[in-house]
Amino acid sequence: MIDLRPLGYVTGLLLAAFGATMLIPMGYDLAAQNGHWPAFLEAAILTSMTGTVMALACANGVTQGLSIQQTFLLTTGVWLALPLFGALPFVFGHTDARAVDAFFEAMSGLTTTGSTAFTGLDSFPEGLLLWRSMMQWFGGIGIIVVAMVFLPELRIGGMQIFKSEAFDTMGKILPRAAEIAGRISAIYCGLTLACALAYLATGMGAFDAVNHALTTISTGGFSTYDASMGTYQGAPEYVATAFMVLASLPFVRYVQLVAGNGHALWRDSQVRAFLLMILLNAIAITLYRVFVNGDRWEHGFREALFNITSIATGTGYASVDYQLWGAPPLVLFFFIGLVGGCAGSTCCSAKIFRYQILFSSVWAQIRRIHSPHGLFTPRFEGRPVPEDVLNSVMAFFVLFIVTLGVVSVLLMGTGLDLVTAVSGAATAIANIGPGLGDVIGPAGNFATLNDPAKWVLSAAMLIGRLELMVVYAILTVHFWRTS
Repeated sequence: MIDLRPLGYVTGLLLAAFGATMLIPMGYDLAAQNGHWPAFLEAAILTSMTGTVMALACANGVTQGLSIQQTFLLTTGVWLALPLFGALPFVFGHTDARAVDAFFEAMSGLTTTGSTAFTGLDSFPEGLLLWRSMMQWFGGIGIIVVAMVFLPELRIGGMQIFKSEAFDTMGKILPRAAEIAGRISAIYCGLTLACALAYLATGMGAFDAVNHALTTISTGGFSTYDASMGTYQGAPEYVATAFMVLASLPFVRYVQLVAGNGHALWRDSQVRAFLLMILLNAIAITLYRVFVNGDRWEHGFREALFNITSIATGTGYASVDYQLWGAPPLVLFFFIGLVGGCAGSTCCSAKIFRYQILFSSVWAQIRRIHSPHGLFTPRFEGRPVPEDVLNSVMAFFVLFIVTLGVVSVLLMGTGLDLVTAVSGAATAIANIGPGLGDVIGPAGNFATLNDPAKWVLSAAMLIGRLELMVVYAILTVHFWRTS
């Protein structure tokens, strides 16, 4: 029998702290004298009291370490509990949101998906806008810690290949995982501050600069306007592009850079592959925009670079309705969103390192067919890929495709058309943000979807953000039979 008390204790502490952070947007609303601050006070009290009671009730079960089963449950439970309570300010506040819309918005925020079920953001109270941005910022740093500390230890979806990279080879620099997480958090805060200052320098107001910095570094994509970054075209798009890229690189490499290893970032093959992918696709769409759509060179390049980066990193900002560009760019946008950025970043989707391992394995198999007596081993970062890593990567891709198909069918079963269902499933599982089509495309949102569809998409966001296997493992009978 799995002891749930340590999980309740940790989750309770996190909820208590989470409730305390609600006082920040409450204070902003109180200072702005807009009358919406009581919603945050009520939500903060309810969340913190629930967390405190839970922690106190489970304190007698605290142990030195967690088993794999307990860690699976803790990781999933936290990402369920935080959106549940994070939705309260939307229910109590200005929106008077229904439970499904509030939970959808909170899940989208904390998983840094960026899909929104709300309209009229331009007239929202500042506190609620700030809370949306803060949830994405919390989710961004949270997923980095999970990716760098928990997932390699749990051997999830090929993430174990980074266990030695993150901890063993860095032992001389930072011998403990907690210390690495602390350094990463400091870098995360530093990048957020730098991004806010850069936005200010381009002419953004202080409130918008802070909010967009929070959602840029977390690659979340929530904006303070219905038009998203279309409100700030020009220089802010270049700033957003630069920081979206920085947030999509492995944060452990930044730790190494700070420690004096100046070549750590560029020597990472996934970093080079990711940057090359962004550049080549931006050039391709720029040429298409100039020679097919008749756009100007600078404008075409800026819009192509910004929107490609936004989709590839899973941020989900949109500066224009790129569906008007034509079918070829749309197809490219759909597939590039299923690639994602680097492991150990705020980025989402399948991650580029898995594709590198997949292609290496395919190439090795082709060579074996050509030379049956040869010995060909898939390699990553110059090292042979262990068989268990290769198996978990292959299992991840199979589950990714199957999940995409199942969620698409479920969404069509709720009455959605094919384009909306498939793109909605993809954007939820890959945590991208906007989908395709007139309803959930870059010029639309998820507000008009039916309730069953929103619940399905909320579940898909959670499954995708936790690398699929974490959630699926809990659903097996064997998991609960293991002591």
